[in-house]
Amino acid sequence: MEGAGVLVHRPFPSHTHALSSFDPFLLLDEMGPMDVAPNSAKGFPDHPHRGFETITYMLSGRFEHRDSHGHAGKIEPGDVQWMTAGAGLVHSENPEAEFLRTGGHMHGFQIWVNLPKRDKMIAPRYQEVPKARIPEASSADGKVHVRVIAGEALGARAVIDTRIPIQYLHFTLAPGAGVEQAVPKSANALAYVFQGSGVFGGKRVEAHNMVTFARDADAVRLEAASDSAEPVQVLLLSGEPIGEPVARYGPFVMNTREEVQQAVEDYQSGKMGRIGN
Repeated sequence: MEGAGVLVHRPFPSHTHALSSFDPFLLLDEMGPMDVAPNSAKGFPDHPHRGFETITYMLSGRFEHRDSHGHAGKIEPGDVQWMTAGAGLVHSENPEAEFLRTGGHMHGFQIWVNLPKRDKMIAPRYQEVPKARIPEASSADGKVHVRVIAGEALGARAVIDTRIPIQYLHFTLAPGAGVEQAVPKSANALAYVFQGSGVFGGKRVEAHNMVTFARDADAVRLEAASDSAEPVQVLLLSGEPIGEPVARYGPFVMNTREEVQQAVEDYQSGKMGRIGN
């Protein structure tokens, strides 16, 4: 459970995985899926960030967000919010008022992407892309569908800008279908299955499990088991490793312990601001 009480599946980070294995990615959280009763949905109250980016992608449920720079908005099903925290801010993500009142199904993802040293203290930035603007494409036989959040797939190119080369692709594969996706040889790539049964390198992979790929090919293959009881949904992430030291303490990700300590002091002294001020 994270925040004020949100069910999370988290394949990394963990005590068994080195962050360098996933550079530039720092965290992958699947929020839910969970059904919430009326007036019981929880979220993520005021908290700071510095030195990295957060990407929120909702499949169902609705959130409202606010920050210490006066920014506010909503994230609805299919929407993406790509927040570059940079030098730092305080923000909150809580259930949207009507969703809180009625309850319902909540499911989404939050991914953290590191920033290189040169960008860690840039001004915060939001890229908020509604569902209608997320490019989509399908294979010729209609058995593979992709939503392109970052990068390019099946001829569709993302509308989101990234600080370093990143792919963030949401594939849906009919049982028995497969697809090859180009990935730079120099990138770290991983796939996270969140519905159905996938097949990777001949190994069956069930929902809430992650697969990593060796950095020795210019493409990876995703397959749906022919006997999967439902279409297979999978996130494919790849990114160019930054290759810099990582000093991490909760919501602060810098290059040195001294920089992290400075972030803590700046937050505690109010230099990152406060929501509503």
